[in-house]
Amino acid sequence: MKFRRTLLGLALAATALAFNTGAMAQATYKPEYKMSLVLGPPTPWGQAGKIWADLVNQRTNGRINIKLYPGVSLVQGDQTREFSALRQGVIDMAVGSTINWSPQVKELNLFSMPFLMPDYAAVDALTQGDVGKRLFEIIDRAGAVPLAWGENGFRELTNSKKPIKSPEDLKGMKIRVVGSPLFSDVFNALGANPTQMSWADAQPALSSGAVDGQENPLFLFTVLKMHNVGQKYVTTWGYVADPLIFVVNKDVWNSWTPADREIVRAAAIEAGKQEIEIARKGLVEADKPLLKEVAGLGVTVTNLSPTEREAFVKATRPVYEKWKATIGADLVNSAERAIAARKR
Repeated sequence: MKFRRTLLGLALAATALAFNTGAMAQATYKPEYKMSLVLGPPTPWGQAGKIWADLVNQRTNGRINIKLYPGVSLVQGDQTREFSALRQGVIDMAVGSTINWSPQVKELNLFSMPFLMPDYAAVDALTQGDVGKRLFEIIDRAGAVPLAWGENGFRELTNSKKPIKSPEDLKGMKIRVVGSPLFSDVFNALGANPTQMSWADAQPALSSGAVDGQENPLFLFTVLKMHNVGQKYVTTWGYVADPLIFVVNKDVWNSWTPADREIVRAAAIEAGKQEIEIARKGLVEADKPLLKEVAGLGVTVTNLSPTEREAFVKATRPVYEKWKATIGADLVNSAERAIAARKR
């Protein structure tokens, strides 16, 4: 009986070995995989890519070796082309912005709806709940494999002219915005003059005064030393947040063994959690040390009162209603319900 069990054990082991060997034989691995990023280290975004790449390399014993390409250099710096290039196989992997991918996946405009998300708990209610799952299904159908959420953060307003406390203060100001028509609609509704340009073009435009202001997560203010390009005023209004998404090209994903796919997925989830903590550092603490750091650079920081913020909400409401139909009323309604039910 013992002899039979031994033979059975050996047979099962041989079968497993044959299966695994067969899976590895069918899998194909490149010497290097190209990961696209808009920003590199030391930004939270760049750190997300590095943490993910390092974890994958370690856990696959170097089978999946990833090289970072910050500055969206694989698409000549055009952030809005990144998702298309990912689908086409020009890019193997990416940690990408919901804003930059929204031209190809219209539902991702959800996160750019003005004043939809009032706090970080609202962001989490969307990305970590049913809305996030639905968006991942949509991205999968659009041609990429989504694995995890990260975060670029709430986008705050800076300018070189004066404190911004009301929509009237923005009238006539030239504001650099990303290449999304929704952002142009928002700033047009506020009476500003929105100008779409890449960040590479924005920096000299801000420095020369050709553009008055811009909107971006606050961690970029200190990393890029925006006070040195004339940005002397900051308004924290939290009008939109920009989650990041860890994705892999479908053909690349299917070329790996199932075991390696799960390693890549688990590493993405872990990297995403670490990156979100990094992105929120200095802003979730009671004394918000990052705001103090910005003020210490000689910058005037304006924190809107609830009444002041509501004026911006009211002014941009027509834009919200217009884009609700474009994105899909059902998805937006689901997001609103998830936010209303969030735990704070």
